[in-house]
Amino acid sequence: MYIRRIVCNLIKQFNMADTFTDISIQLVFAVKNRNSLIENLWREPLYQYMTGTIQHYGHKMLRINGMSDHVHIFIGYNVNQLIPDLIKEIKTASNKYIRDKKLTRYKFEWQSGYGAFSYSHSDRDNVINYIINQQHHHYKKTLEEEYMEMLKEFEIEFKAPYLFDFFNDSIAEN
Repeated sequence: MYIRRIVCNLIKQFNMADTFTDISIQLVFAVKNRNSLIENLWREPLYQYMTGTIQHYGHKMLRINGMSDHVHIFIGYNVNQLIPDLIKEIKTASNKYIRDKKLTRYKFEWQSGYGAFSYSHSDRDNVINYIINQQHHHYKKTLEEEYMEMLKEFEIEFKAPYLFDFFNDSIAEN
């Protein structure tokens, strides 16, 4: 019994502390060709399905919203999954959901690109409010304008030909 207690104490001394992270990521991606295919009638069920996919992989949904042609997803990020893998899972699962439920008579696809932007914990409320108010924001500016502002705010270098399909030749390379 005495030796067992000594061994247990030695094991406790060499155990590392748990790992804790708090990483907030906003994901933005659009419907292929920026087609306005996400209808109000099934937008919320789609968002619920996407939320389930995201939470299945251990991420915490903070807010999801968008417009008929794009989506904003704000998550507490689980570092055990790579962002490109998460995006692929969300897009693949939601495409299948839309197709299986026959939610649109048109061919639905997401564009291949996406944006991923990180925020501090203190910015969470602002980002959540921004995502909640997507319809209001897009009365004032287009997705193109919104996305360009995000890229510039985060000082992300880009080349216009590699942006989403909705960008036209009038956007100069940065």
